[in-house]
Amino acid sequence: MQPGGKPEAGETALQTIIREIREELGLSFTADELQYDGEWIGPAANEAETMIRASLYSAAFDGELVPLAELEELLWIDPQVALERDDLAPLLRDRVLPLAIERSKK
Repeated sequence: MQPGGKPEAGETALQTIIREIREELGLSFTADELQYDGEWIGPAANEAETMIRASLYSAAFDGELVPLAELEELLWIDPQVALERDDLAPLLRDRVLPLAIERSKK
């Protein structure tokens, strides 16, 4: 899975990702530093018969990351190699990694 989470009351998708990235990775971004990558609708990971709507954002950063909050670990892996794994969340497998692969070709 990738960092993210559910919005708090009254929060926009953009406000949610800024908060979640700060809580989970200790990174601070402004709205101008984030690129909107669209929405994805599909099955939730670890929640049977539950569908989610995810608003996706990306950003460049420089520095070290430390897993915070509910994150147990971080793993850097080539996106194409990652797609060979059988333990990926649907959002990661079906949208995030294909997007990363597409961008790496540019």
